[in-house]
Amino acid sequence: MKSFLPATCSIAMALSLASCSVSDIKAPEPILPVPEQKQVEWQKMETYAFIHFGLNTFNDREWGYGDSDPSTFNPTRLDCEQWAQTLVNAGMKGVILTAKHHDGFCLWPFEGTDYSIARSPYKNGRGDIVRELSEACKKYGLKFAVYLSPWDRRQANYGTPEYLDYFYAQLRDLLTNYGQVFEVWFDGANGGDGWYGGTKEVRTIDRKNYYNYPRIYEILDELQPQAVIFSDGGPGCRWVGNEKGFAGATNWSFLRQGEVYPGYDKSHELQYGHADGNQWVPAECDVSIRPGWFYHPEEDDRVKTPEQLLDLYYRSVGHNGTLLLNFPVDRDGLIHPTDSANAVRFHQLVQAELKTDLLAGLLPEVSNERGGKFTASALTDGDYDTYWATADSVDTAEVTFSFSAPRRMNRMLLQEYIPLGQRVKSFVVESRDGDGTWRPVRLNEETTTIGYKRLLRFETVTADAIRVRFTESRGSLCISTISLYDAGEGADLTYTVPTEQLKSLPFSLPLLPEQEAAFASDRNGQTTLFVHADSLLIDLGAERTVSSFHFLPDQGETSRGLVSNYELSVGPDASRMDRVVKSGEFSNIRNNPVMQSVYFTPVTTRYLLLKATRMVVPGEPMGFAEIAVQ
Repeated sequence: MKSFLPATCSIAMALSLASCSVSDIKAPEPILPVPEQKQVEWQKMETYAFIHFGLNTFNDREWGYGDSDPSTFNPTRLDCEQWAQTLVNAGMKGVILTAKHHDGFCLWPFEGTDYSIARSPYKNGRGDIVRELSEACKKYGLKFAVYLSPWDRRQANYGTPEYLDYFYAQLRDLLTNYGQVFEVWFDGANGGDGWYGGTKEVRTIDRKNYYNYPRIYEILDELQPQAVIFSDGGPGCRWVGNEKGFAGATNWSFLRQGEVYPGYDKSHELQYGHADGNQWVPAECDVSIRPGWFYHPEEDDRVKTPEQLLDLYYRSVGHNGTLLLNFPVDRDGLIHPTDSANAVRFHQLVQAELKTDLLAGLLPEVSNERGGKFTASALTDGDYDTYWATADSVDTAEVTFSFSAPRRMNRMLLQEYIPLGQRVKSFVVESRDGDGTWRPVRLNEETTTIGYKRLLRFETVTADAIRVRFTESRGSLCISTISLYDAGEGADLTYTVPTEQLKSLPFSLPLLPEQEAAFASDRNGQTTLFVHADSLLIDLGAERTVSSFHFLPDQGETSRGLVSNYELSVGPDASRMDRVVKSGEFSNIRNNPVMQSVYFTPVTTRYLLLKATRMVVPGEPMGFAEIAVQ
């Protein structure tokens, strides 16, 4: 029997049936581990800033001992709104302030100590930089966060149970009185030399258990449940295992729960994550725009260039991490003009290279599709929360984009829908020539994991089609986005950080074989002199006036031979090196093995002797990629 329903009614019924069929197709089951929603929102920030500022700024230190006089902290032009405006213009989405670094000096008037901004000349002791920055962030639309060092080289009771009450009180104060924070940053540096109320000794702690992190997490859940917790092993986000600002091309957002702790002795693993991990702990890539984390005037001409920062963006955000870029505020209390200009230009370069998506709105051909709302159209609709998915039993597939005319291309962006887990283990990108031949694009890194975001730089090709072949996955595919770009002329040039160029007085290393000694003066940062002794004798060839010694540590993937503490002596001949001109520590050299500089009162001498009084790894030979005497 024929239906005599009006045409409009028939159309409505058809649409209703189609809607039912779409809704009947369920999303893929999550593959554990999966992120909390706050971790997804945190990763979407992509780039945000660090601010290192404090007594170290005014005392030319990286790690203060806790003995610097608060009266030396006196920024005369401090302007947190200048910081905020700079960061907004540089594309940053938030900022983390070092409210208290290892020296124990507080940038807010914490009542539990006399070692704070309240004892400084700044605003006659009535300043509160934590509040000033949090208010500037609200005004300019930035998210705000705090760094609170668990280690405190000032407190006499550090290492005892009593110190924990002090530390918890600081944490509560910061999390109660300064508005919402998006992250709380706990440094992995804990225990060692310190002033400790005047005892000037070395204190060690049980890094796994001393701070009672479960108790800290309770405080955070109570006061700032939306905040992501940073430490070496999370639980909210993890250190990437270096302070150079990049993650591995293979980068899983997983760690094995309970294994990584502050000061973890296999920190190189953190660059890649644990493929078999059972906890979602994505990587945060921290790096300073200068060699040091705090401001040092002699580094004004050593600010990372926009091109260097662009390279780090591709290797951090583009490697499934976030980029945490540090700005060392200067002694006036401002972000230095060079730092500001380079950061803003960096943001402009990112925008220019990824400006026009060549795939926007195109419908690709796919080898498999789950159906319903999980179709290939989701790949190019610009909405992260829609995604193409394959059937449950399908963990490999192809996605092909064809053009009406050949297009030039050299950048690709891929994103997985991470609320359902990180899945892709390997993939291949291929372009099609005019003769119909498919060839892999030429990259300088492996195409393994994707995660929240993967950015590829490849040799420019002109092609009439491009495809992605997903060759291995932990389950059915859930891909949110594929985008393609032409970054313009010169885009094939992959930027590499230039070797540090140092001027030096002529010298020799008389106790070492000449061929090996040459590694320390060949101006090649990739060659290293390893000295199997605790001291290094330097012969200037004649008596000369010197005032500084510099060296670049080993620059290998896992730097070896790092000198932690030192004595530098001079003398008239190699047998009488009895005058110590400087001693101290190379602060943070383990995590940030950049050029180390020792400055001292000018002295006339022929010989210098550097003695390692402590190594980062006991028993290792000292490692020197470059040496200079000035």
